[in-house]
Amino acid sequence: MSDARNSPEAAPREVIVRSVREQILTGRLAPGDRLREEELAQRFGVSRVPVREALSQLQSEGFVTLVRYRGATVSATSGSAALELIQVRRGLEVLAAQLAAERRGGAVADELARVVELGRSATTTRAHPELPSLILRFHTLVADAAGNHQLGLLLGQILDRVSWIFDQYLDERTDDSWSDHAAIARAILAGSPVQAGYLMAEHIAKDEQLLARLDVREPESSATVDR
Repeated sequence: MSDARNSPEAAPREVIVRSVREQILTGRLAPGDRLREEELAQRFGVSRVPVREALSQLQSEGFVTLVRYRGATVSATSGSAALELIQVRRGLEVLAAQLAAERRGGAVADELARVVELGRSATTTRAHPELPSLILRFHTLVADAAGNHQLGLLLGQILDRVSWIFDQYLDERTDDSWSDHAAIARAILAGSPVQAGYLMAEHIAKDEQLLARLDVREPESSATVDR
């Protein structure tokens, strides 16, 4: 089987993936919204082939639901699926925090400390709209600090989805979120892998508990989509 990344259609596919993913993450496309192949092909000036490849990739990332003969919609995350994702995230982020501490934050040490200060300041001033991007940035920096490329790739997809889930179902996180982040950052910068891993596990366990208390219903069957 030929590698799609080497095909002439690979570049358009990536453009479509990035654009649709960004619209989903920012809320411009909501769960249940239809994604018509013909409309996407016209918008990006391509055939349906890269559109189908892009939708397939977005399905593998959890952002899109494809139903044969019916089409594509933006996914609605069930409570059980969200919890499973958070549990996977916990294992990967604990490892990332431990590796980051072994490297004392590596090349992003200063930026990690700076983001913590920005987050604490935004919490103090109740600048809630600024917090989601800062939370995502903090966890992305921990992944970067780990210095493990494959771990970073896995966490990149998971963190995007986790951020999206919480944006759908929570107005704000716990008040002590940035106290947790500060403690994790201190352990990383101090070069304490055991402590960093433990603190990260405790922090993510709070997100699991928050999500478990939400009334997140199972997604309904996808509506018919014109192809």
